Amino acid sequence: MSNFGLTDAEVAASKEKYGTNRLTEQKTEGFWEKLKDNFGDPMIKILCVALAVNVVLVIGSYTGWIEGEMAWYEPVGIAAAILLATLVSTFSEYRNENAFQKLQEEASKILCKIYRNGKIIEIPIDDIVTGDAILLQSGDKIPADGVIIDGAIKADQSVLNGESKEASKTPVPPDYKDESGAMDFLNPYKVFRGSVVYSGNAVMEVRVVGDGSVYGQIAKELQTDDDRETPLKVKLSGLADTISKFGYIGGVAIAAALLFQRIVLAHDFDAAQIAGYLSNWSHIVNDVIHAVMLAVIIIVMAVPEGLPLMIAIVSAMNMGKMLKDNVLVRKIAGIETAGSLNYLFSDKTGTITKGKLEVVTFIGGSGEYKTYQSVPEKLKKYLSLSIHQNTDSVISGSGDQRRVIGGNATERAILGFSMGESTPVSVKTIGKIPFNSTNKYSATSVEGEYSLTLIKGAPEKILAKCKFYYDSEGNKKPYGDHKKLNDTIDALAERAIRVLAFAASEEKIVNDETLPENDWILVGIMGIRDEVRPESVTAIGEVHEAGVHVVMITGDRRETAVAIAKDAGLLKHESDIVLTSDELSGLSDDTVKKKIPFIKVVARALPSDKSRLVRLTQELNYVVGMTGDGVNDSPALKKADVGFAMGGGTEVAKEASDIVILDDNFNSIDKAILYGRTIFNSIRKFIVFQLTINVSAVLINFIAPLFGQENPLTITQILWVNLVMDTLAALAFGGEPALKRFMREKPKRRDEQIVSPYMWGSILTGAIWTFGLSVLFLFVSFFKSYFPDAALHTGYFAFFVFTAVFNAFNARTDKCNIFDNIKGNKNFLVILGIITGVQILLVYLGGGVFNCYGLNLAQWGILLICAFSIIPLDLIRKLFFQQKA
Repeated sequence: MSNFGLTDAEVAASKEKYGTNRLTEQKTEGFWEKLKDNFGDPMIKILCVALAVNVVLVIGSYTGWIEGEMAWYEPVGIAAAILLATLVSTFSEYRNENAFQKLQEEASKILCKIYRNGKIIEIPIDDIVTGDAILLQSGDKIPADGVIIDGAIKADQSVLNGESKEASKTPVPPDYKDESGAMDFLNPYKVFRGSVVYSGNAVMEVRVVGDGSVYGQIAKELQTDDDRETPLKVKLSGLADTISKFGYIGGVAIAAALLFQRIVLAHDFDAAQIAGYLSNWSHIVNDVIHAVMLAVIIIVMAVPEGLPLMIAIVSAMNMGKMLKDNVLVRKIAGIETAGSLNYLFSDKTGTITKGKLEVVTFIGGSGEYKTYQSVPEKLKKYLSLSIHQNTDSVISGSGDQRRVIGGNATERAILGFSMGESTPVSVKTIGKIPFNSTNKYSATSVEGEYSLTLIKGAPEKILAKCKFYYDSEGNKKPYGDHKKLNDTIDALAERAIRVLAFAASEEKIVNDETLPENDWILVGIMGIRDEVRPESVTAIGEVHEAGVHVVMITGDRRETAVAIAKDAGLLKHESDIVLTSDELSGLSDDTVKKKIPFIKVVARALPSDKSRLVRLTQELNYVVGMTGDGVNDSPALKKADVGFAMGGGTEVAKEASDIVILDDNFNSIDKAILYGRTIFNSIRKFIVFQLTINVSAVLINFIAPLFGQENPLTITQILWVNLVMDTLAALAFGGEPALKRFMREKPKRRDEQIVSPYMWGSILTGAIWTFGLSVLFLFVSFFKSYFPDAALHTGYFAFFVFTAVFNAFNARTDKCNIFDNIKGNKNFLVILGIITGVQILLVYLGGGVFNCYGLNLAQWGILLICAFSIIPLDLIRKLFFQQKA
């Protein structure tokens, strides 16, 4: 029976008094809450206003208090566009959030070894109570805040304080009075929830559970709303303002033009006739209402109803693609924001580096070997003995399931070096000396096939005692060239590579305490480091080329941070700045802002440094990203415009994030930026396509009434045009592929207009051309002779739709080759084919509903030539801009 722990009765009493270890779940938005939030989109607001006005006019038309008939199709079409856009985006975000919550639930299913009723049992982490005694072993996550009461451990508290150095924790004295703060991580007796046992074994007594723990307090502080708008929302708000002004001015102008035509032109400028007209109030009221109805139609046409739907569709489609690339998007706005990044503050460990120690080189036998397999066979026997016999780690499993367990990270790295190949040696252990801070080495005596003492430890302690070395054939040779090896060790240290020396002695350990320290034989030295991921180097290069400024933030010392940053390609220029936390804290905010464009590395970083850097960079109006995995990273993750949490990180960090990188790899962040830029470019392509049609429609509806043509397009025709522009075009442009060339574009400023001057050039060129051809089509006698009577409206309707179809090829690429990367978006051709097919059917089968009564071949030829002309026109425009550039 153990003296540790509680009885069932004591557990019940503790639970009643202090509660359990369950953390309060962070409030998440439900489906309806997300749907409500999506109605706050600037474009959706405009559509809702347009919908309300249309509904009023339709009701007035059907009840008789407004003369004339207002078709019910238009408000139904607007309502459909609103619902589709909001539902698609809400469902996509809700689905991914559910997937995220499942990941969180799996991550929280931790079982803890605990003393209850004098026995060790395993219980879920949430069932722990104050007073429980918990057995802690190497690799365990500490489940609550408390003190060590037996044994000793080294704890990795980096997830809480960012400090990479392990903290030693020893039993609390009987007379100890806790006068330290709740977050005193340097206290030698206290352990904290979320930290990890690096080495050793101990029993802790739980003092604080659940939300009261340091971990729980930080998690609770994060449950606040962040009111900083996303870059896309800022840009769309600007676009909404522009379109609103254009629509309102256009609507008023068209209404005025219609009244001018009814009052002045219809009476041939005759004052007497005009006076007679004005004396009849019923005519005036009827014409004013008709003008208002036309103005409303034009305002609705000016608004790109399909834009919210298109954003929802393109975001949803790319969320699915990103998940396959190990990027889980929690918040749909996070995708586009990633594409707008100006600055990215990135963790080092596990993101830029692999997150685990590895052997990167072995030097021995007059040679250097990068892999265990490349070590000469006879020398490998001695190396294998040194690795396998003098370690606390073991290899578990078989085949592909083999892995190294036990021991500390260094021990696991050393044993992992030889895991892929077995070098059997028949020996048994007869004595051991554990590592201690005085000797700075561990030793194991073996006998059998080889009778030796195997030594492993600090090179400065071991090399001086080596008089011999094993050459590549395993022969014992005199060793005297210490300087060369010491120079090699110094060179490795400059690359932040930790070095261990391996030696052998023909003497035996005496009484498990001492080993004669003379005439040792050097086996070799081993370089160990948390190596930079090869794909991270490539990804960082691509992110730099994309104009994103990457800053590595680490708890490591300056020298280690600099070495890793150089290998990762972060430090390249003399102007690059490396700061420590102390140096950063000594600088004023204004000074830091001036240095931000040159800061590349922050070493010995504290959590407060991360939040400060995010805040100052945002104050410069930049879009900021932050990566992190620890509880201490969470405030900065939440504050950043887009927070990237690592999939292997803490639940609190993932709750604070917008995007979860499931494979903890910087390369996946690179992909997230690419997808974000793809979405932004797809949105811009769609805007060019839709606004070209909208502007031309407004212009023709402004001019046509002045020449007696009040409705160039009927209400039902406008509804079909809107459907082409909205739902179908959204699907067509939503599938555009992610192209590497997007990563060569400069990041977009947070306040940059979503419609660039180049895009306005494309929109106005296409719109004016379409408007000019429309005027010719409707009013020039040549066209009227080919399109008599009803054929004129049929032909013009087909011309307008096919002009939009051909212009879609112009809008989807800024290249002269309109089929550029078309294979990456096969749906584009399919959808345009559907539009074309349906339009042909409407021409022949539309009848009175669509005012379509068929066309002959000559008429088809004329309207298709006119519609197709927008392609060579835009090609000339593109060539002009390319030469100008």
